[in-house]
Amino acid sequence: MKKSLFLMSSLILSTSIILSGCGKSGDESKKDDEPKKTQEEKGQDKDKVQKEEPKKDQESTKGSADFASLISYMEKETQGKTKVLFENNEPQVHKMENVSISLDSYSVVELKDFHTDFNIPFGEENNGGVILAKYTVKNDMDKDVYYMPSLDVTFTGASKYYTNDKYLIPEEDQLPKKLSYETDYLLKAGEEVTGYIAYPFGETDLAKINELGTVTVMVPVPLTEKEKYDATIGSEGRFNLALNTGGSKKVSSNSSFYQDKVTLDNMGEKKMSKEKSDINESKKIGDVNAILEGYQFTQFTPNEVEAPRFSNFTNGVTLLTVKFKLENKATSEIGLSSMSSKLTVNDGMQYLLSEGMLLNYQYNDVIKAGETGELLQVFVLDREQYEKIWKDKAFDIELGPIRNKGAEDTSKGKKETFTLPK
Repeated sequence: MKKSLFLMSSLILSTSIILSGCGKSGDESKKDDEPKKTQEEKGQDKDKVQKEEPKKDQESTKGSADFASLISYMEKETQGKTKVLFENNEPQVHKMENVSISLDSYSVVELKDFHTDFNIPFGEENNGGVILAKYTVKNDMDKDVYYMPSLDVTFTGASKYYTNDKYLIPEEDQLPKKLSYETDYLLKAGEEVTGYIAYPFGETDLAKINELGTVTVMVPVPLTEKEKYDATIGSEGRFNLALNTGGSKKVSSNSSFYQDKVTLDNMGEKKMSKEKSDINESKKIGDVNAILEGYQFTQFTPNEVEAPRFSNFTNGVTLLTVKFKLENKATSEIGLSSMSSKLTVNDGMQYLLSEGMLLNYQYNDVIKAGETGELLQVFVLDREQYEKIWKDKAFDIELGPIRNKGAEDTSKGKKETFTLPK
């Protein structure tokens, strides 16, 4: 069961807010210069097209060259019937300092009527689908690192993480086999490893993700020392996989929004109400330069799974996501998951605290000493009050104090207030 969210707010004048829960192609003039074809030639052309069409259909069913052999193997092994539902060949890259991982391409494959020996990873169902994903991990550092490719798939409402099934595709092609405990997960300096992962879904879950249109792949960080799990570099990442045309549109649309947890986890639909960027107002909080870069007010409609979190907002939800840049000139790191802020509205008469559960920061997400990074803050507003009372008044954000990842105050209680420019 999902924990409810709580918004702490102090309302001096009125209510308190609690959150529980293409044109023509070619030159027309050239057509007159081309020799006219006889009826016989036209008929031959028509027959040629008709003969080629089945080949085109077969290719679309079997998938691209990247996945065709894997799909054939899977079909033979499981004694099932396959059909490619969707493919994407546009790479996504996540960099962790000088180590990177790329999702090179992926294919969504329907798998039906397979042998019962394979039904456990499909939720005890004998029909379903498989997402085949091709990844490349590259170490551009001058020293070895250790990388466990636990690239798990999740989605809104998922009851578990979806991982690689080692029986669906050849073992020698699997990324978790190339980087495994048998090899100590070792990725040598300058080394690049490419491999595949097969994620199985029963037909019930396949229907769920097809309706959602997208799933997410969680990207772990590398270790600089063997089995030393606090010796990491970079930050965890995510790849968003569209599963159909609707999902592609959603992924494209979401790219225009700040990447808070609402956006990243596809918790519902966002619609832009107001935004401003390139503000670049800087204030010093201890030894950190905090720069207000921009903000977005969005109308938010949670999906069915997430709706209970916002059940007390009977008048609708407006989200305010604020983007800061922090230049860390201190001697300790900034713990992004430990940072918080306060939003004052209605000419100072009401305030709300930032909602950390709508941010995607983990304990090890930090801005190291001497480095610069992004900080997002999210506030949940009652839409009716925002539209009728707050919208045309000042929004003041108090940021600070600066905290490390252990939530210790490193700026001696110092805070600064930014007024959002209209």
